[in-house]
Amino acid sequence: MSPAENLKRLLEGEKIVVAPGVFSPSVARLAEKAGFEAAYFSGAGFSGLLGLPDLGITTLSEVARATREITSKVKIPLLVDADTGFGEALNVGRTAFELKAAGAAGMQIEDQVLPKRCGHLDGKELVQADEMVKKVIAAKEEAGKELLVVARTDARAVEGIDGAVERALLYEKAGADAIFPEALESEAEFSEFRRKVNAPLVANMTEFGKTPYMTAAQFQGLGYNMVLFPVTAFRAAMKAVEKVFEGLKAGGTQKPMLGWLMTREEFYELIDYYRYQEADKKTMDAAKKVHGGS
Repeated sequence: MSPAENLKRLLEGEKIVVAPGVFSPSVARLAEKAGFEAAYFSGAGFSGLLGLPDLGITTLSEVARATREITSKVKIPLLVDADTGFGEALNVGRTAFELKAAGAAGMQIEDQVLPKRCGHLDGKELVQADEMVKKVIAAKEEAGKELLVVARTDARAVEGIDGAVERALLYEKAGADAIFPEALESEAEFSEFRRKVNAPLVANMTEFGKTPYMTAAQFQGLGYNMVLFPVTAFRAAMKAVEKVFEGLKAGGTQKPMLGWLMTREEFYELIDYYRYQEADKKTMDAAKKVHGGS
């Protein structure tokens, strides 16, 4: 089963798909180890990792490379945030080609203008709906059945809930495999969106945003098919590193922190360290036989 087929199967299931944001291969492995069935490559998390703001200024090459690095280390399907698609419709087709080649299960594009903003900030601007429709068509033509295309609309903050629904219906008609209504502001709005849009729906449960905190079970009860926690792990990691550095600077030792550090053994298990060690030994043994037989 291809990654796209796997993600499609999950979206069509009875249970909501809970996808945490991952920003590196090791973090993706932690998500898989924790039992998540899918993961989300967040543009905000990735740009944050690079020390950049979430304004759509990472490049397709950077995102494709990071996608390939993650998909080579996990079996769970990865939905990739492609921001505005890295250009116009033709560029979006290229984006679909590259992300499909990188092993992504799906790509998400949004209808903001560049420079885009985090979906939960004020001051967003949208492209015309027909421009986004062209992007969705271009993405689907390149994606075929090997990559799902998720169309995100940021229209709630600009055109209201009716505008968001209107755009969602257009994007669905253009071929989007799922719709992502960004930054809805109440449970009632999520419910209304579900009533009016038949396509599979993706919810975004980010922190410190415009959406009130809701659980995966609540989103499932509202009929949503997937919920993202895009930067929860990134924020946690950054806070933990900050705390470690402060403690190390103040005390000159890491000893008080050992109880909440991942041990060497735990990390080696995560990255399958001993498999590499065994492979090296096997190669060395084979080489000795060759040398001994010459």
